[in-house]
Amino acid sequence: MKKLMLLVAGGVGYVLGTKAGRERYEQIKRTATRVKDDPRVQEKAHHAADLAKEKAPLVKEKVTTAASAAADKVTPSGNGHKSDLEDQLNPDSVARQDNPYPQGDLP
Repeated sequence: MKKLMLLVAGGVGYVLGTKAGRERYEQIKRTATRVKDDPRVQEKAHHAADLAKEKAPLVKEKVTTAASAAADKVTPSGNGHKSDLEDQLNPDSVARQDNPYPQGDLP
């Protein structure tokens, strides 16, 4: 799959950067259309889409588990002390400034 993406990117870059003129562009376009419409390519594309649909629940579960584990690492421990970030975000905190943008004399 990585090789295919590399070939496609290379082809697009060549088409966009070529100075061979309209005739070469049309030739590349015809070839790309033939490849895209090839039944073997269509079969592989459908197979890849079906595989992605099949694996989506598993991927969702793994992402959810990883996100949960990451969230557990960044949440404060249950030791009764608030983190500095919580103190800054708490609207009742004394760390909060009354006026974060004071109007002072400008140099």
